[in-house]
Amino acid sequence: MTDQADETPIQRALRLKKAAIEAKPKPPRGGRFQREQAAAAASSSKSTPWMKK
Repeated sequence: MTDQADETPIQRALRLKKAAIEAKPKPPRGGRFQREQAAAAASSSKSTPWMKK
């Protein structure tokens, strides 16, 4: 990355924003958790009859 002395305020803000996003805990990927999330998303659409053909 660039030296922090010569970066603009916008570049500094973007760098700090990206660092904050990376620091947040991420949901687990794959496995049972992902299957449960997909099943929940699929079942929620069944309760909206106006969305059907």
